Amino acid sequence: MPVFNPVERTALLTSALRAAETLRADRLYEDPYAAGLAGEDGPGLLAEVRAATFPPDRPRSLPSTPDYNAIRTRFFDDLLQEAARAPETTQIVLAPAGMDSRAYRLPWPAHIRYFEVDRPSVLGFKAERLRGVEPRVDHRTVAVDLTDDGWEDRLVEAGYDPGTPSTWLLEGLLYYIPEADSRRMLERVAAISAPGSRIAADIVNRAALTLPHMRGLLDVFEGWGCPWVFGTDEPEALFEQYGFDTRAVQPGEPDADYGRWPDPVPPREVTDVRRVFFVHGRRR
Repeated sequence: MPVFNPVERTALLTSALRAAETLRADRLYEDPYAAGLAGEDGPGLLAEVRAATFPPDRPRSLPSTPDYNAIRTRFFDDLLQEAARAPETTQIVLAPAGMDSRAYRLPWPAHIRYFEVDRPSVLGFKAERLRGVEPRVDHRTVAVDLTDDGWEDRLVEAGYDPGTPSTWLLEGLLYYIPEADSRRMLERVAAISAPGSRIAADIVNRAALTLPHMRGLLDVFEGWGCPWVFGTDEPEALFEQYGFDTRAVQPGEPDADYGRWPDPVPPREVTDVRRVFFVHGRRR
């Protein structure tokens, strides 16, 4: 198995979560490739998260990571599929791609080019695990580090057209990187997204980084070397600064529930509560 950095290893956790969801009778989606993509480390990472989230000796106080991940995956599944049905959308970009298998498990219209951007070690491991499985879309990988200069040029070389509307998914990224890097990422995406392009991402609020009752989960990720370091209480305003008109939805709200979110969703004006946002919208 290749050596992954700490943030990359969280993709193995995501795959383990998706494999567990696939086994549920009430699953929100089916990912037949997730168990293989979780590798040898994914189940152990999931076990650590479960132990922190569901302590045997007291009620759960942390957000339910399995339910959150199931809702997030289904929410972005639906969003990408909706975008792909629009005739003006011909390009979808996952940055970073991690161990995502949407190119293989979902149906896609023939007019879509589907780009996965991630470091060579990640894409190489993924290709090996999916050996013999054909993607269901015009699938193109771009093996670069998103912190490097010039990854946009590599994307264009792979067939991406900055002059044509696109759809970008930044899933499981922004809370792992410092605010300056998150802003730079949004700036770079905006610079190569034509007007009308769509964007989607998940991000936490500031309180989720500091609330004492969140420590159990935060300590797990910090122990892995990938602490949560960035959150915002105004995600719409953050994306607006880079030319995106967006809406932020929280798990448990009507558009992001699917009957699975187990906790109350306090109104946005309530402070000092943990939140996660699914941000989605368009480039002006």
